[in-house]
Amino acid sequence: MRLVASASRTLLLLAPSQRAVPAHFGQPQADPRRHQDLLDEMQRFRGRLYLEDNAIKPWQLSEGRHRLDIDQESWHLLVFDQIGNVCGCMRYREYAAGTRFSELGMSQSALATSPEWSEKLRGAVDAERNLSKHLGRTISEIGGWALDEVLRGTAEALRIALATYALAQELGETIGFGTVTQRHESASILRRMGGRPLEFRGTQLPAYYDSHYECQMEILRFHSWALNPRYRIWIDEIKGHLRAAEVVTNGVVGPEWVAAMRSQPLTPELGRAASAG
Repeated sequence: MRLVASASRTLLLLAPSQRAVPAHFGQPQADPRRHQDLLDEMQRFRGRLYLEDNAIKPWQLSEGRHRLDIDQESWHLLVFDQIGNVCGCMRYREYAAGTRFSELGMSQSALATSPEWSEKLRGAVDAERNLSKHLGRTISEIGGWALDEVLRGTAEALRIALATYALAQELGETIGFGTVTQRHESASILRRMGGRPLEFRGTQLPAYYDSHYECQMEILRFHSWALNPRYRIWIDEIKGHLRAAEVVTNGVVGPEWVAAMRSQPLTPELGRAASAG
């Protein structure tokens, strides 16, 4: 099986708000209006699927959109069908060095508020954060998966999950965390690729019920450089597609972005420098 881009489906990347695009991405466009339109379309698609899954309630949508504050600060991979509609998406958020546990999305999870597991979760995450500092890698969180029903259980589902690793490698490697539903085998797919449950002092953190999304969830960690070897050739293919994909940003485009993100958020001054480059 080959996970090449389907002739009837295309990939597009939305860059984080006010962040430049790495120079090796081939088709960057600084277009704030289009960026917002595509983000709105993705949020409507995500909202519709989450509502159909009973993962959210109608009152949690805003004009049909499943809107989260972190969306503006994240990368989004969008998959389009043959008539130009979004049929799949995923979110990837990279954090600057020194980000605290309380600033991570998983700090709001049910596991983080559990009297039995909250300290173990923090300890497990701190161990990974210390490893990221030692290795000079970033910390990231992945999520926001949604895939049209007709594509679930197909190669497209695996491809969008593998794109998480591919994007992380293209952005410079990371230690990632995913708060992942067991619905539609999402957690199972990530484990097969190399995702692992968090551990604290030899104790594995359990799956848990999330009352917000009304389903069983797991918090997995992955090292972007430690992919299951059986998928390596497919990752290389997907990385090629990502480099050639259209990238839309409401910020700036330039080669300085990668170096800037290794140490700090992109400031207006860095943004102007990248734009000048």
